[in-house]
Amino acid sequence: MRFRHPDGSTVHLAYCTNVHPAETLDGVLAQLRDHCEPVRKRLGRDRLGIGLWLARDAAHALVTDPSALRGLRTELDRRGLEVVTLNGFPYEGFGAEEVKYRVYKPDWADPERLDHTTSLARVLAGLLPDDVTDGTISTLPLAWRTAYDETRADKARGALVTLAERLDALEELTGRSIRIGLEPEPGCVVETTHDAIAPLTAIAHDRIGICVDTCHLATSFEDPHTALDALTEARVPVVKSQLSAALHAEHPRLPDVREALAAFAEPRFLHQTRSAGTADGSGTAPLHGTDDLDEALAADGPLPDTAPWRAHFHVPLHAAPAAPLTSTLPVLKAALTRLVGGPHPLTRHLEVETYTWQALPPELRPRARAQLTDGIAAELTLARDLLTDLGLKELP
Repeated sequence: MRFRHPDGSTVHLAYCTNVHPAETLDGVLAQLRDHCEPVRKRLGRDRLGIGLWLARDAAHALVTDPSALRGLRTELDRRGLEVVTLNGFPYEGFGAEEVKYRVYKPDWADPERLDHTTSLARVLAGLLPDDVTDGTISTLPLAWRTAYDETRADKARGALVTLAERLDALEELTGRSIRIGLEPEPGCVVETTHDAIAPLTAIAHDRIGICVDTCHLATSFEDPHTALDALTEARVPVVKSQLSAALHAEHPRLPDVREALAAFAEPRFLHQTRSAGTADGSGTAPLHGTDDLDEALAADGPLPDTAPWRAHFHVPLHAAPAAPLTSTLPVLKAALTRLVGGPHPLTRHLEVETYTWQALPPELRPRARAQLTDGIAAELTLARDLLTDLGLKELP
């Protein structure tokens, strides 16, 4: 979906296909047929943007076989789909029964991450629509925080510098500009937007910036305006933004709230949980955290229960959980206002990313493919309405 910003530039809105994980190119083609095209038709549009997730094997098949890449581009065109952004965070196995910590491997200290991201950039350069010259890829925020020492930090910095050089060369070759955004996530080396400033300013290359995920932003209790103003002041480019909402519990001490939260503790994904705690003598509230929701809910859990909790669980944008829980949709709205509501957009690539539909409590999961199609279309409709309310004009 494309929108005209009041300044005349085009803002792209897509939804991320990691909600339909596939490891192979054949699986990706089936996604387009079974899910993406039906969403486009449900919305009644001639063209729909998708943010492709390409696992290692699928990316390798595309980058080593020009005819396969041409075939994917033809299939996208045939089904009324377009790609300007990729999700390069998961490497493989995102559809496994248990993902958890595996999603952070390989990290940026591992040469495989550089090679994979380079492949994704080459693929994206070949998939961009004819009238689009800029593409973006989101990636993991350096590494999970454990076992990350200065030696690994040096390797990660070197890999990102090498990547920037490769992207420069790719633009010279193809005329397509591809940029990469580190995606801050709770528990990682770069957990918050503030954490991203130092490593990104050290690299100081405009091809390497940040991907602002509004679920992650909210989970870490970051204020969107403060966070985005700091990025602007530090001249850290917002390469793309993922529009997502976290799980919010206002009164985690209450038994019915804990029972409701427990329904979202599931074995597939990691659901980092944070509490702003209670204000100390300086008037600030220290952030407390656990790596997963079940740890927070344990009888001896470390989180204070006198202040709200937020969990890294991407809940559908248009359907907040039933009381006594809710979502952080207000944080998304505030972030979007700052991202594209000003005289010029901070980013032109927006991606709805709710990959947890099948991880929701059983009674909330879509029971048929058509229900999932309806849900994704409803999320995109909400995002579209937010954009038009900010003065952007939807394009055909």
